[in-house]
Amino acid sequence: MLNKFSKSFLWGASSAAYQVEGAWNEDGKGKSVWDNFSKIPGKTFEGTNGDVAVDHYHRFKEDVQLMAELGLKAYRFSVAWSRIYPEGRGKLNKKGLEFYEKLVDELIKNNIEPVLTLYHWDLPQALQDLYGGFESRDIIDDFENYCVTLFKAFKDKVKYWVTFNEQNVFTNLGYRCAVHPPGLKDVKRYYEANHIVNLANAKAIKAFRKYVPNGKIGPSFGMGPVYPLDCKPLNVLAADEAEEYFNHWWLDVYCFGKYPTITLNRLKKLNVAPKVTEEDLKLLKEGKPDFIGLNYYHGGTAMENDNVISVDINKKDPYLVENSEKYKVFKSVPNPFLKKTQWNWEIDPDGLRIALKRLTNRYDLPILITENGIGAVDVLEENDTVNDDYRIDYLKEHIFACKKAIDEGVDLIGYLPWSFTDLLSWLNGYKKRYGFIYVNRDEYSEKDLRRIRKKSFYWYKDVIKSNGEIVEGEKNEVY
Repeated sequence: MLNKFSKSFLWGASSAAYQVEGAWNEDGKGKSVWDNFSKIPGKTFEGTNGDVAVDHYHRFKEDVQLMAELGLKAYRFSVAWSRIYPEGRGKLNKKGLEFYEKLVDELIKNNIEPVLTLYHWDLPQALQDLYGGFESRDIIDDFENYCVTLFKAFKDKVKYWVTFNEQNVFTNLGYRCAVHPPGLKDVKRYYEANHIVNLANAKAIKAFRKYVPNGKIGPSFGMGPVYPLDCKPLNVLAADEAEEYFNHWWLDVYCFGKYPTITLNRLKKLNVAPKVTEEDLKLLKEGKPDFIGLNYYHGGTAMENDNVISVDINKKDPYLVENSEKYKVFKSVPNPFLKKTQWNWEIDPDGLRIALKRLTNRYDLPILITENGIGAVDVLEENDTVNDDYRIDYLKEHIFACKKAIDEGVDLIGYLPWSFTDLLSWLNGYKKRYGFIYVNRDEYSEKDLRRIRKKSFYWYKDVIKSNGEIVEGEKNEVY
């Protein structure tokens, strides 16, 4: 018999400001980089943007009542920086702060623990224009000032805080692949910007200790464990290289305050390593988190790249995903044992268990799962029915993986799947749905934005009510 989830386990769900709020230019809010980027022709599916999103800004009370009905113990949301400081710095927008105060109070009134994310990709456009956003060290102080404003406002109301959401994703897609803002393909600038984000993360955590001494804070990292294709030594080495780059490059900085030695050495030889000063290293060591936020969707499988050629170290990064495979130290391959989603993402609940164990063994910190879920084309049927059994199956297997990891010694705080409602799925518009709540809109029309409970809503409600016991398959109720 496996250990049970603790009575204090945080069963919840997640969202992000740009993806749900709408009200992009109301009540003094300034533009974010996504307000501009999403309106560049060809950047998003069918030209979708977050101007209205699912209108959470105006419907948050309705949404919180649905959370209460579902039985959520926690709700993770993000604050839009440009709603608090329209210019990213300078004058505070009191109406923006008031919105989040109302949201937090509504959550607390319904016995739902607010989990506040400080940054979920929507950088104020004014700071991007002023000094290039995360390419300038000026942003470190501006981010700290923004964070301290929220620390002071909610220090007695919010216990759990997330600094940056998926730093590895927004820097990679924004500075190397050009598919997110600021739309660049520049390896050197990518590593420099990523280092500055690390410094901003550490300085925010350092300030947190002063203003919220009884709170808990940590970044949310998009992690997937890497497997070797087989036991061939060079394939094992390739998987080890990939694990170092995809995971340890960020997590070691968060938790140890230093970059992995071998990876950093390789990047120095390529002349793309960031400039790291002694003062930087001191700050990074002062920013150790209280927990690791884990966003898990899938891992990866690697093998040796037998086609690799000599690399011009002044021009090439062997990890650069958009480069030809011949320049990579390892290459990613499909896992022959795993099924895939409609978006070609591998479904791997055992990978979640592996990720939890690897994180625990290496960093020995509590873990909060801040995202996990399946994006799909949900169909609204007659009588407002959405039969998303595939979502139930996915979540059931991943929750059971959590339970097995807890039994093995993982200190897991909670499970906050993505997402509470359907929302704007960044480049995928409204076609790719994740929520327990179907929102009646699509890429072409906002329709009536009605909230419709999916089949998974009722299933997850029973999961929470049973404190996770029904996921073992001992009680196979039909919904």
